[in-house]
Amino acid sequence: MHTIDQPPRGFEEQLLTDLTAHVSRRAAEAGATRSRSAGRRRRLLPGWRLAGAFGLAVALTAGGLVVQTTRVGDRTPPTASASEILRLAADAARQQPELTARPDQYVFTESVTTFREEPDSGPYIDSRVRLWRSAGGVAHTQRRHRLESEPNGWSDLEVLRLDDPGDPTKELDVFPPPAYHGDLPADPDELFRYLWDHPVDLHLPEGADEEGVYGDESMVYTTARSMLDGYVPPQALAALYELLAREPGAVVLSGGVVDAAGRPAVAIRVPGSIGGNTDILFDRDTHVYLGRRMSVVRNGKESLYGAGALIRLAIVDRPGQLP
Repeated sequence: MHTIDQPPRGFEEQLLTDLTAHVSRRAAEAGATRSRSAGRRRRLLPGWRLAGAFGLAVALTAGGLVVQTTRVGDRTPPTASASEILRLAADAARQQPELTARPDQYVFTESVTTFREEPDSGPYIDSRVRLWRSAGGVAHTQRRHRLESEPNGWSDLEVLRLDDPGDPTKELDVFPPPAYHGDLPADPDELFRYLWDHPVDLHLPEGADEEGVYGDESMVYTTARSMLDGYVPPQALAALYELLAREPGAVVLSGGVVDAAGRPAVAIRVPGSIGGNTDILFDRDTHVYLGRRMSVVRNGKESLYGAGALIRLAIVDRPGQLP
């Protein structure tokens, strides 16, 4: 992938190593009461790592990683709790029109992104990314991108394959999971049980403590957040936000928050980040989902690493087709 859209491998691998150790320690400390039976078999969602601007979004979270385009890490008291904002987002989701997709169709998204080529140094690069993800998980994601300064500079359509986290020179011979989540329960309790049994596949390196990672309850919230990068029907999306409203440790950041497209936003910072922070952004007035942002912390100082703002989402018939 182009460096505009994908973070450096060394940084990702180190954070993935830190994440695995962190979650394993937490699971061990919690004991048997925090995990399901060890012999239980799970049916994992097949190979998912977000292709495009946020290649780290799942791999760095059983918690997460992202932050704001201005005033990173404002700690003044928020005017609402994270659970209140997420419940307002659930109300907004119920009002959205429902899209339907066949397995052979594609979920199209267009996002405005800002990124550094290095996590905590160098200039920011503004770009626009169009992704075509297989609705049924039967094809690889495809992408076009351009710099914001070059409106006619769209790249050729390119196929994005999942990287092997255990060997940066190889690609995984798997398709990503479906981008159209039409089978999700519309009840938060049922959704929790469904996501517990169907966690997002982090493709952990060989030797990683998979039981420790997938056996931790935080994986439910990580999996729920991963689905925001595809399409979730309105009633199930409302249940997803109501489920996220239960996540311990999520907080609202106050201050002048805007997304990568400059839209006024409210930012919910999710817990469990390693080496940085993740914020999920909602429109300040309508509470519709806007996107994410990432920060890194170096020597006690937090700085923006990257941000992505969702501009368009639609169902189309083929890669390259625009709605």
